[in-house]
Amino acid sequence: MSELRFNELRGEEVVYAIHRQERTFLPTREHCPLCPTRPGGPPTEIPAESFEIVVFENRFPAFEEPHGTAEVVVYTDRHEGSLGALPPMRAEALMWVWRQRYEELGAREEIDYVYVFENRGVEVGVTLHHPHGQIYGYPFLPPVPSLELAADARLGSCAVCRLNADELADGRRIIHEDGGVLAFVPRAARWPYEVHVAMREHRPSLSDCEPAELRLLAGTLQRVVRGFDTLFARPFPYVMAVHQRPTRSGARLDGHLHVEFYPPLRTADKLKYPAGSEQGAGTFISDVLPEESAEHLREALSRAG
Repeated sequence: MSELRFNELRGEEVVYAIHRQERTFLPTREHCPLCPTRPGGPPTEIPAESFEIVVFENRFPAFEEPHGTAEVVVYTDRHEGSLGALPPMRAEALMWVWRQRYEELGAREEIDYVYVFENRGVEVGVTLHHPHGQIYGYPFLPPVPSLELAADARLGSCAVCRLNADELADGRRIIHEDGGVLAFVPRAARWPYEVHVAMREHRPSLSDCEPAELRLLAGTLQRVVRGFDTLFARPFPYVMAVHQRPTRSGARLDGHLHVEFYPPLRTADKLKYPAGSEQGAGTFISDVLPEESAEHLREALSRAG
């Protein structure tokens, strides 16, 4: 069972999930727990010979009932691949899976925030190579969505809508636009090749999107990932974070559906480390201007197709 302790100096919760210390760590392909269970082979987490998308409760959860939840979302039964390499219909189906889990988990009384995310690459601490993401149901509102809601209050309107308008007016940092979805390197990006993918219309959550918008969102996410991989001609590590409306019961909270990518690479073989200024003072120092990053990424997306 996880334990929460409140950090008074930072005003935030810290989660202690000591049972995760023994979780599976970078197994060989033959022992991957996210692959299908093959006849004559070792049992895995998925007792089927083939599948499309599977969701199950994490065996080593950061949160568990009745104090939240942690789930694993497996994108494909193929051990190799990525979000960007999925067939388009599978990527679109993944949006509907995210939406269904958001609705079901968010309806639970103890869950205040449903967080969909993906860790890709050992550089960000991934422990399983098989293409997959995760979903946490937090029993509290985490700091980042809290700050986004505070930005709405500070600006007197939706902060993401305001940023979308600013990026469209400037134009230099936009890397892809597809109807109702916009992809750009934010003006104040913290990571060298940080990308935000935002809905053009004000859509608080996946549940508020039209089917066509979910299709566009899936296609844009795939295109960004393929562009990342093309940029340095290597699998591109990142954290992908889906931000949407909190689900806290009884609260009048909004939000604006957008997806943020935090890639740690600043060159093909150099990492951006959150070091003294970032961790101790909370101020990121970047070696690359967002306008330069956007130019590089636009060219990479063009080559990736």
